Amino acid sequence: MIDAALHDLWRSLDTDRPAPEPRWTGDSTGLACPLPVEALALGAVAAAAGAAGHRTPEIDLARVGSSFRADQLLRVDGTTPAGFAPLSGFWPAADGWVRTHANYPHHRARLLDALGVPDDGVGAAVAARPALEVEELVVGTGGIAVAVRDRPTWAASEQGRAVAAEPLVGVRRVGATAPDVRNPRVLDLTRVIAGPVATRALAFFGADVLRVDPPSMPELPAQHLDTGLGKRTTVLDASDLRLRDLADTADVVVTGYRPGALDRYGLGAEDLLARRPGLVVVQLDAWGWTGPWAGRRGFDSIVQAASGIAVACGTDGRPGALPAQALDHATGYLVAASALLGLAERSTRGGSIRELALARTAEWLWRHPELVTDAPAVEPVRQRLGVVEVPPPVFGGEWAAPAHELGADAPEWRSPR
Repeated sequence: MIDAALHDLWRSLDTDRPAPEPRWTGDSTGLACPLPVEALALGAVAAAAGAAGHRTPEIDLARVGSSFRADQLLRVDGTTPAGFAPLSGFWPAADGWVRTHANYPHHRARLLDALGVPDDGVGAAVAARPALEVEELVVGTGGIAVAVRDRPTWAASEQGRAVAAEPLVGVRRVGATAPDVRNPRVLDLTRVIAGPVATRALAFFGADVLRVDPPSMPELPAQHLDTGLGKRTTVLDASDLRLRDLADTADVVVTGYRPGALDRYGLGAEDLLARRPGLVVVQLDAWGWTGPWAGRRGFDSIVQAASGIAVACGTDGRPGALPAQALDHATGYLVAASALLGLAERSTRGGSIRELALARTAEWLWRHPELVTDAPAVEPVRQRLGVVEVPPPVFGGEWAAPAHELGADAPEWRSPR
């Protein structure tokens, strides 16, 4: 079953290279679920290893499961950092359920502004309204909330149909050829989990990864301790010409912002390829690249709630969730695989634009019910880096050092050309 998942995911990457033939070790990921999360996780990780040139990688199932559950396993000086914020979660509405996301201060403020209540009034405000009304109110203020839908409702919706029609990995080869490089430069314009997981994998395989965050929107520190391993990190406004200079000297640019969000700064995919034709641009978003929600904000938990996953994983009438933020992690490894294959093939097939979305990864889960496994529980795998404990790399070995403090590095490349 795992090999079937890998071959399906590998075909989606649009490459002529043969699929890897992993040697699986261990008994389980521990990612038991009504949907084929274990198959997705292992297939995505193996695809990334294969794209990095490992024809027969050895992949430990327990390591993969631990890495996907990193937010549950992270320890800082022996303490578990706070997970979801108090206002992030499921709320009963007048006719169903709503899922909110308020981990970031600006999203929390927009949620409260939309509902016109203080923190302790959110429950009553949601309960007094239909779920779709809450969704529209919060989204209208730039906040993040979604009515919980079952699978048939999502599949019949305009956005559900748009996502289903998209490829798992969209590839457009629009650039000129470029020579191979030993240590590719990767400009990381991503946040939260999926994009940072992708660029962490690229750093593990030897890329010079520089993550750039906007000065007004700092990342959650605990999240960065896991996803920032192996990279450098700096802070630049999108309008700073130094950011454009970095993009124009990169080999790969990975973005995790909504479609069109970077265009006005000359950092849209087409503009980047026009200035640097051999570039590989990998774009990631929440809801897909077509349909009415293409420009909407979203996170793994929110996509699960909208796409029917929360209902499928629920109990006693209450919605639930996957055993890990698997849409984020699996999509992240597929982003890494797509970037690595783009680099490997650009000397013969040219630069490219590649597009992935959390909602399309969710669609993959629904399309492969035959790949569901029991995934019995296993002991988590951790590695200690000073006061920080994190899951070790899924590809074997150990992380060399803790994540750099956010913004601590100079906005420049370091790898020799």
